[in-house]
Amino acid sequence: MAATRIVVVESPAKAKTINRYLGSDYAVIASFGHVRDLPPKDGSVRPDENFAMSWQTDERGSKQIATIAKALKGAKQLILATDPDREGEAISWHVRSALAEKNLLKNIDVQRVTFNEITKNAITAAMAAPRPLDQPLIDAYLARRALDYLVGFTLSPVLWRKLPGSRSAGRVQSVALRLICEREAEIEVFKPREYWSIEGAFTTPEQALFKARLTHFNGKKLEQFDLPDETHALEARQAVENTAFHIKKIERKRSKRNPAPPFTTSTLQQEASRKLGMSAQVTMRTAQQLYEGVDLHGETVGLITYMRTDGVTMAREAIDMIRSHIHESFGDRYCPTSPRAYATKAKNAQEAHEAVRPTDVRRTPDQVAPALSHDQRRLYELIWKRAVASQMQSAEIDQTAVVLAGQDNKTMLRATGSIIAFDGFLKLYMEGRDDSQTDDDQNRLLPPMKEGDPLTTKAVTADQHFTQPPPRYSEASLVKKMEEIGIGRPSTYASILGVLRDRNYVRLDSRRFIPEDRGRLVTAFLTSFFERYVDTGFTASLEEQLDDISGGRADWHDIMKAFWHDFSATVDKTKDLKISDVIDALDHDLGNHFFPLHEDGSDPRRCPSCETGRLGLRLGKHGAFLGCSNYPECRVTRPLTISEGEGPSLAEGVKSLGHDPKTGEEITLRRGPYGLYVQKGEPDPDNKKIKPKRATIPKNRPSDDVSLEEAIGLLSLPRSLGTHPDTGEMIEAGLGRFGPYVKMGSIYGTLGKDEDVLTIGMPQAIEALAKKLASIRTLGVHPKDQETIIVRKGRFGPYVQHGSTVATLPKDQKMEDVTLEEAITLLEEKGKPLKGKTSKTTRSKKTPKKESATKEKPAPKAKSRKKKEAS
Repeated sequence: MAATRIVVVESPAKAKTINRYLGSDYAVIASFGHVRDLPPKDGSVRPDENFAMSWQTDERGSKQIATIAKALKGAKQLILATDPDREGEAISWHVRSALAEKNLLKNIDVQRVTFNEITKNAITAAMAAPRPLDQPLIDAYLARRALDYLVGFTLSPVLWRKLPGSRSAGRVQSVALRLICEREAEIEVFKPREYWSIEGAFTTPEQALFKARLTHFNGKKLEQFDLPDETHALEARQAVENTAFHIKKIERKRSKRNPAPPFTTSTLQQEASRKLGMSAQVTMRTAQQLYEGVDLHGETVGLITYMRTDGVTMAREAIDMIRSHIHESFGDRYCPTSPRAYATKAKNAQEAHEAVRPTDVRRTPDQVAPALSHDQRRLYELIWKRAVASQMQSAEIDQTAVVLAGQDNKTMLRATGSIIAFDGFLKLYMEGRDDSQTDDDQNRLLPPMKEGDPLTTKAVTADQHFTQPPPRYSEASLVKKMEEIGIGRPSTYASILGVLRDRNYVRLDSRRFIPEDRGRLVTAFLTSFFERYVDTGFTASLEEQLDDISGGRADWHDIMKAFWHDFSATVDKTKDLKISDVIDALDHDLGNHFFPLHEDGSDPRRCPSCETGRLGLRLGKHGAFLGCSNYPECRVTRPLTISEGEGPSLAEGVKSLGHDPKTGEEITLRRGPYGLYVQKGEPDPDNKKIKPKRATIPKNRPSDDVSLEEAIGLLSLPRSLGTHPDTGEMIEAGLGRFGPYVKMGSIYGTLGKDEDVLTIGMPQAIEALAKKLASIRTLGVHPKDQETIIVRKGRFGPYVQHGSTVATLPKDQKMEDVTLEEAITLLEEKGKPLKGKTSKTTRSKKTPKKESATKEKPAPKAKSRKKKEAS
C-alpha cells in the first residue's frame, strides 16, 4: 500500500532515522540539501526587476524532485521537515516551488514541521503541530542570497580587472579577512618594551617556603614599566635583600565561580578548537552526524539537538532530566536548589532554538562510546559534560593574599594563593582558555601564617620581560570576535573560514591564521576603494536589517534597494580607476610590509642592481610583484611569496629541496596549473614517455616550508600501514584527488582533510575503513576470475560490483538479502562499466565512428569557408 503522507527531510541519514518513528502511512525522502540555486552567471539576480531571481535545478536536484514527485502520486499530504532554521525553511520553499512549477501539488496538502532533536517524542510532537511555511524567514534567505550574489558577482570582476591574481570577494568573508590582516599589521609594527619584576623566596618561623612579588618600592606602588631596565631592577633586588620582612596583613575571601552556559554553535566551535584541536568545519560535520543519528543496539538514535543555534536555553524537560542525573551521580550538594537560567550575550542573537545539548542525558559518553568514531566520541563527551555542568552548583574558591612589609613600609611584596573549597561543576567540566585568559599565581597554596610573623629571606631574583604583540587569531578566537561584533551567523562561520583557506588568502600555522600576501593585497584594495563594505560596523548593521526581515519587521526589497543604490554607485566609481592609482594605494598600505627597515639604516627600496631605481609594487597579468622604477632599462623583479605561485627561492617556478639519498636524484618543489607539487628527477629527453615521479602538496599543508623528508614521504605514497587484524588484508594510506585516504583491497576510506597521510596510524585507518565497510557486504568470488563480488550502498540505492562492472539491485531487493548467484546473474544481464572507467572494448568500438565522422567532414568545411569569403 502506497504512503499517503510524504515527508521531505535534508539528508538520507535523517530520513532513515525518522522512518523508524513513523507508521506505514508515511514515506520519508531526502532532498540532499538544496534542490535549486542561483546559476553562477550574470543576470541571476536582477535589481532592475525588483531583485527578481532565476533559479536553476542541477542534475542531482532534478533527480530528487522527480523522486518526490513519483512518491506524491496517490498521496494526500506533503510534509516539509527540513532543518529548523532559515536555510531549512529555504530548502522547503525550494522543494514546494519546484513541485508547484510542475503542477504536481494539485489536491496535495502542504505543511511544514520542525523539530529540534531527532527523537520519537520530538518527531511525534512535530507531526501533531504542522504550520505553513514561514514567509519572513524565506524573505530573509532571499535577501541574504541576493546580497551575497550581487556582492560576489559585482565586486569580484572589479578585483580581477584592477588587481590581477586575486580570486574573489565576499560580503562577510572579506570582513573576516580584514580582521586577520589588521591583526598581522599590528604584530608587524609592534615594538617590544622591556620591563623587570622582582620575586623573593621566604620562609615562615615554621620553615615553610613560599614566594612573593615586589609591589611597592621606595614608598611607591610599582606599575608595569617602573623597573624598565637591569640597573633599576638590580637596585630594587638589593633593597629587598637588605630588608627584614614580616607579615603585615593577610586577606582571605571566598569567591564563587559559576559554570558556563550550554553550547551555542559559536561556543561549540571555539571550545572544540581549544580543547580538541578540531577545525570549525570538522566540528560542524561531526555535530551533524551526532544530530542525524548513530546506530545504537540496532536503532538509529539522534544524540544531540540541532547544532546551528545561538540560543543558550534548554527545554524544561531536559533540565529536569539533567538535574535528576546530577542528584543520582554526584549527590544533592552538587545540584542547585533551583534550575539555572541563561541569556546569550552575543550581538544580534536570535535564540530561536535550544542550546546544543544531549537528547537524553542518560546516554553518557561511556555508554555510547563503542558506537562512535574517534571525533564523534570526543565531541559528544564535550557537549554532554558542558550541558550537565551548566546545571551544577558553583565552585567555591578560598583566595588568600599576604602582604609582606619592611619596618618602614616603603618596600612591600605580595603573595597570593588559592584553594578549591568545593569543586562544584569543576568536578565535571572546566572551560578551555582563549587568548584573553592567562595563568596567574592564584594556582598555588600558601603555608599557614599569621600577621606579625617575622620572615627569613632566602633568595631574590630579578626577571627580565618584554611585552608581547597581540596574538594571531585562532579559529576559536576569530569565531568569538565575529560573534562579538555581530558579523556572520552560526551556520556560516565554518564555511567563511574554509573559503579563506581554499582561496589561499590565509594559511594556518600552529593553528593560527597568517594572511598570505594575496589576502593582504585584496584587503588593502577593498579598504582603499570599498572601505564601507568591509567595515565591521556596516556589516553588523546589515545583519541587524536582515534579522528585521526574518522577524517580519522589514521588507526585504526595501533593504535591497537601499543597499544596491549605494553599492552600485561605489562600483561605478572604479570604472575609471587607473592601475597607477591601485598601485599607489596598495604601496601606501603595504609598503612597510614588503620593505621592512634594514637594521643598518639603509634604504630598503633601493634597487640592488642599478642602485638608482626605487623598488615598488607592480601589477602584472599574473598578479603582483616587486620591480624597479627604472624599468625597462632595469628589469630587476622580485616575486612576493611562494603562496602567490612565485616564491622567493623559486627560480622560474622551481625550488631545490635536496637529493634522494637512495637514487641521488634531485627533488624539487614546483608550481603547476593546479598548485604546488614535488618532483623527483627530470624528464628523459630521449624517451618522453618516461615521466619523473610527482606528488601533490596537500592543500591544508603550509607549502613554504616543505622539507626534503616530507617530499620523499609524499613521493613514496601510497605507504603500507600493515594488515587488518580481522581480514588480514594489507592497508595502505595515500593521497588522492579529493584528499587523504586509506585503502584495503577495493575498499577506500576517506580521511579528514586535516589528517596527515604521512603520519596516520593503524587505529585511524581501521576506523575510517569501518565506516566504509558498514555500507559494503562481500558476497564471494566470481567463478570465472576469482575476483571478489561485493554489494554496497550507493547514492541512489544498493548495487553489486565485480571489478569495474556494476549492476543496480531491483528496488524491492535489500542488500542484506542478495545472494552470490543473484549478483552474478545481475552483472551478466545489467552490468555496466563503473562510472569513469571505460573498457578497451568500448574504446575500440568508438574509434571507427570517430574516423568515419572525420572523413565525412571536409566537404562541409570547404563550403563554409566559401560562404565566409563571400561575405
